[in-house]
Amino acid sequence: MKPSTELHELIRSLTKSEKRFFKLHSALQSGDKNYLRIFDAIDKQKVYDEEAVKKQFAKETFIKHFPSEKNHLYKLILKALRAYHGEATVSGLLKQEIKNIEILYDKALYNEANKTLHRAKRIARENERFYYWFELLNWEKMLLEEAYESGEFTKDLDALIEEERDVIEKLRNLAAYHVLYSKINYVFRSGGYVRTDEEHAMVEEISEHPLIKGKNTALSHRAATICYYTQGFCHWAKRDWRTSYAKFLRVKEILDQHPLIKSDLPKRYVRTLHYVVQCEIELGDFKAAREHIDRMRELPEENGFGGIDIQVQVFNASYLSELRLLDRMGEHGKALELVEPILHGMEDLGPRLQKEYEIEFYYLLATMHFGAGEVNRSLFWLNKVLNDPEPTLRQDIFTYARLFNLVVHYELGNFDLLEYIVRSTQRFLSKRHRAYGVEAALIEHVKKLARATAPNLKRDLFRSLYDQLNELMKDPNESTVLKYFDFLAWVESKVEGISFSEAVRNRSRRSRAEA
Repeated sequence: MKPSTELHELIRSLTKSEKRFFKLHSALQSGDKNYLRIFDAIDKQKVYDEEAVKKQFAKETFIKHFPSEKNHLYKLILKALRAYHGEATVSGLLKQEIKNIEILYDKALYNEANKTLHRAKRIARENERFYYWFELLNWEKMLLEEAYESGEFTKDLDALIEEERDVIEKLRNLAAYHVLYSKINYVFRSGGYVRTDEEHAMVEEISEHPLIKGKNTALSHRAATICYYTQGFCHWAKRDWRTSYAKFLRVKEILDQHPLIKSDLPKRYVRTLHYVVQCEIELGDFKAAREHIDRMRELPEENGFGGIDIQVQVFNASYLSELRLLDRMGEHGKALELVEPILHGMEDLGPRLQKEYEIEFYYLLATMHFGAGEVNRSLFWLNKVLNDPEPTLRQDIFTYARLFNLVVHYELGNFDLLEYIVRSTQRFLSKRHRAYGVEAALIEHVKKLARATAPNLKRDLFRSLYDQLNELMKDPNESTVLKYFDFLAWVESKVEGISFSEAVRNRSRRSRAEA
């Protein structure tokens, strides 16, 4: 059985200050501290090698019980981290305060418990932490009972009950919005852009929900951010980029106006900026997109945005956005300057880089190299997508990667291989019941182009494909393909005898002029 790498991943995730705190925290413990020696040994390993650790401590008695020693060390690190980060987040602070109330209550120090409770309630109210607020109200009722038994009747029970009702209602409201967000998020995470009738029906059902369609249905700022965020997704699905843009900007505005909630919802803020940028790219406002990408990269310096998970998200969102921006601008050569920092960043993230983002990076790296004329390198990254065994996540990318694969092999002159790839692609699409016009037109023409030898016949085939694609692009469901690779620009480059990047730039200028 392969050794677990969980301990190694936890140790490698620690900052210098966290490691220092762990060792200071351990100094307070009595007894043998073999776990510190194990900690230092594992910390030095970039890639976990359990056999090397065992060999290093082969003469030590504790190595005979290495699995339990690892487990003990893992728990001690988490315990130290709980102490280190106890007051770093609102949830951590409220958990501590609730524990303090419990301790003071058990010691019959009711006045002190009341003071702590009111301080914690203020924090929960300001940050709209309704779960903790509800728990604090339960403690307040218990303390009220003790006050009555002592002959104190200064508190209004009816007011407390009304406050509890209000908190429960806001809690239910927030939970309902979370369910709606989860549904719309599922549609986008599994398939990217919405194309099928089933996907459109799901989006329509969500957009028509009273909590999404109605006015003033969100009972808190937290709920309002989810409401507008979900509305942004719904309009995104309908290709209504301008309305979607307005909704995502509204989320950003609410969070900016409430910094306590913003610092408590850093991931939502990063995701919101990410979709603001995507809308700006679709609307052709490249300058604003660049400014918001730069803004994303500044976030880790702000309060509440210092966690590793936020750094990972900022890396993914900012670099994926920048690649898409440069692709849409036809600046593929400039995009190659990002390859090295992206690859270094992906390596540093290691297992923290989620599969969805890994697939997206590989696909975009393939399109960048293609646009820059490095077709062999494009195929290298494209194969990383095509050979990935992921069965359900982002099937949109896997589908368009197969179509893009036809173009790449055509450019490489692999005409004999194209016959097989065309059949394989047709089988793949047939199994997934994808019968869109763009896909059928592209497959049919590439198949004929692979057999054509006369230059005039190839030109005629490209003109035919260009005319078909131009007509198909009038259908929003068909035009979705251009979000993944600009097949129309590729065909135009062949018809006009220009580079792919130049064709992309020409199409971008025309699109912005028509907007």
